[in-house]
Amino acid sequence: MSSSSKKNSRFISFEGIDGAGKSTHIASVSQRLRARGAEVVNTREPGGTPLAESLRALFLHSGMDSLTEALLVFAGRRDHLRQVILPALEAGKTVVCDRFTDASFAYQGAGRGMDLAVLTKLEQWVQEGRQPDLTFWFDLPAEVAAQRRAAAREADRFEQQDQIELAHPRRPLHQQGMGAGRRQRLAQRLSQPGQRQYLIGAYHPRASRWASIWAATSATLRLASMRAKRCGAAAARAA
Repeated sequence: MSSSSKKNSRFISFEGIDGAGKSTHIASVSQRLRARGAEVVNTREPGGTPLAESLRALFLHSGMDSLTEALLVFAGRRDHLRQVILPALEAGKTVVCDRFTDASFAYQGAGRGMDLAVLTKLEQWVQEGRQPDLTFWFDLPAEVAAQRRAAAREADRFEQQDQIELAHPRRPLHQQGMGAGRRQRLAQRLSQPGQRQYLIGAYHPRASRWASIWAATSATLRLASMRAKRCGAAAARAA
């Protein structure tokens, strides 16, 4: 595999509460990228490999404490990185992932009260510095997302917690669910200077959301292309 192909790879993640419209735009971005000739790998977290999908089922439907949750999620993430994400990037492909580590800081950090220092250490051990090149955060109030989801499927245990939060909104931050605590934590993490996030107001018209998403994606593609060209030129000079 040439270093030029590696430089041309991209890792894009989508974050936000279920019901915010992530899935629709993940499909649209992936289709547009393929139309431009990119090899796209669609994946998700928790999950993405047979092992990680097994851990996902436990995570979503079995009761456990916050540390057990975090260890399961990061164990699945390690397997996901080694088996799917990193090999795809090494091959010059574009990885489009429905959630990544930002979700852990929202769900286990704010939602479950996990010590952020513990999550940060797990992130360092498991990912060894690998982060998405571009992250879209779909921001939507929990009550609106709950209305959108209601007719679609049965709620998992995290969404059930959100329903409880909507009925009892005045709680400490770590008990507030995505409606406040997890939403706030994600906003804090993704608003740090130098981060790779774009805020997408999921309450805006779909055409407006798509225009913002594709503009940011196109900018990332241009940067990747310029890196690949510089790498190729440097290799040619060295030869």
